Parts: sequence; structure tokens; C-alpha cells
Amino acid sequence: MPELPAFASVDAADAKELSRVLFARLDALREGSPEYSYVRNSLVELNLALVRHAVRRVGVRGESYEDVVQVGTIGLIKAINRFDPGRGIEFPTFAMPTVMGEIKRYFRDTTWAVHVPRRLQELRSDLARATAQLEQEHGRAPTSAEIARYLDVDGDTVAEGLLAANGYASSSLDQPADAESAFSDHIGRPDAGLEKVEDLHALKPLIAELPARDRHILAMRYSAEMTQSAIGEELGISQMHVSRILTRTLARLRAKLTTLR
Repeated sequence: MPELPAFASVDAADAKELSRVLFARLDALREGSPEYSYVRNSLVELNLALVRHAVRRVGVRGESYEDVVQVGTIGLIKAINRFDPGRGIEFPTFAMPTVMGEIKRYFRDTTWAVHVPRRLQELRSDLARATAQLEQEHGRAPTSAEIARYLDVDGDTVAEGLLAANGYASSSLDQPADAESAFSDHIGRPDAGLEKVEDLHALKPLIAELPARDRHILAMRYSAEMTQSAIGEELGISQMHVSRILTRTLARLRAKLTTLR
């Protein structure tokens, strides 16, 4: 097969057209043959722009750009292996979900929920390996001292690694904490009633400054929950008069309370 042009110089339209030619050629070759591998590798190089585009969309999330591109390339190879030109679908449309899925799976399965230094990431792997080996040897979970001796490190290093390992994976707040509730049920939330308590505490001395009749009408209206008509009947005044007194009193309290905030 003749040499192909340098892929860096091939634009998107030419890459799409050249991919069609190569897929048709790939379909006619015996899988595993040197020519088959050459054509498939050419397709990979020709479509690496899809991988770079996917990485830009997803981001590297603290990982090496080259590592994420390599993971995306695995997805590209899988897409090439499964692609059927006879279905009438453009290869970029077919390949992108596979490439994106491979990258997202990599982040889900191998990256940390909380980013920690590379040294601690490697220490976690050493601790996991040592723990598995010592469990097999002793038939029980090893102590921190045993792990430290196995790895030839001090106890503080083991403690630091175990603490850092807590950042490897996160749990959903909807995960059950017990038989009747989830973790989210145990998280404190702002109490809307706190502001009301503060207001009532601030109002107490302001109400004490009111004339006795105004205090009495407030108590009948908001403590005894009497209607304005019932208050008027008890005090021998009209309902309209009661309304004016309440409006004036509330406006006075509101104005003083505002100045205190």
C-alpha cells in the first residue's frame, strides 16, 4: 500500500474522506495481517483530532494530558474495530461517544475524588498492596506497625497514607446511613426559625416601651388570636379603631427593629 500523507497536514474534510477509503480497505483485509495493522494504525493517527477534541471537552481533572489522550486513543481504537461503514454513519459521529465514554470511565475508576499529591497517590497503592499481602500471610487485617515494617517506612508515613486514602472515593449523600435515613438527613441546614427567635428577642424591650393599651391589644390579637371585631367589643371601641391602633403600633415596632439590624 502506498505511503499516506503526513496526518498533521490533513484537514478535517480530507481526514473524513481519507478515513472512508481506509475503512473500505480495512474491510477487505485479513485481520491480524501486517497490512491490516498498518491501515488500522493509519486510521488511528488520522483521527487523533477526535481524541484531542474529547479531552478538551472533558478536561484532564488534574491528570497528565498525555495520559488522558492515551486513554481516549484506546476508545478510538475500540470505535475503529467496531465501525461498520455499510451502516451509513459518519465515523466521527460513531466514535465520539466511545472515546468520551472511555475517558469518563478512566476518571470514574482510577482518579481521586479529592486531588492529593502524587507521592500520596503512590503511597496509597503501596499500602493497598502491602495490606493485601499481609492479610494473605496472617489471615487477618495487618496493623499499621506491620505495614510500616513491610514497606520499611515509619508509622507516621503509614498514618499519612491511610488518611490520604480517604480522598480516593466519595460517597453519595443519598447513600443510606442506617435502616431509616441517608447521610444527607444528618447534615445540618439553616434553621429558618433562628431569625424569628432573634427578632422576638429584639422586640421584647420595644414592646415593653409601648403604652399599656397598645400592648394589651397586641396580646389579644397575636397571643389570644382574637379578631379585631372581638377586641373592639371587649374594649368598647370600633373595629376600625382597633385596626388603626394595630397598624400604627406595628409600623412603630418595625421602624425601631429596622434601626437595630
